[in-house]
Amino acid sequence: MERYYKLCQQHMGKVARITDRNGRVHVGRIERVTNRKVYIRPIGGSRGGFGFGYYGGYYGWGWGAAYGIGLGFITGFALAGLFFF
Repeated sequence: MERYYKLCQQHMGKVARITDRNGRVHVGRIERVTNRKVYIRPIGGSRGGFGFGYYGGYYGWGWGAAYGIGLGFITGFALAGLFFF
C-alpha cells in the first residue's frame, strides 16, 4: 500500500492509469491522495463517449467528479504518457 501511496503522491496532478484488484481500469488525473485512497478525476480517451474513465471498454471525456480508489485495492499503476502515445 505504501508503494502506491508514494507513487500517487509523486505524480499528483498527472494523468494515470490505475488497475484495481477486480480488474477494473481507472484513467484520470490524480486530484488528491490520502493515507487510504487516491482520488482521480476521469479524463478523455481515444474511444470517445462519456463516462467515468475506462470501464468495460468505455472511455469518458472528463465528465464527473473525482472519485476515490482504495490504495489497498490497487494492483497496477502507469502514467498516461506511457500508454496514450
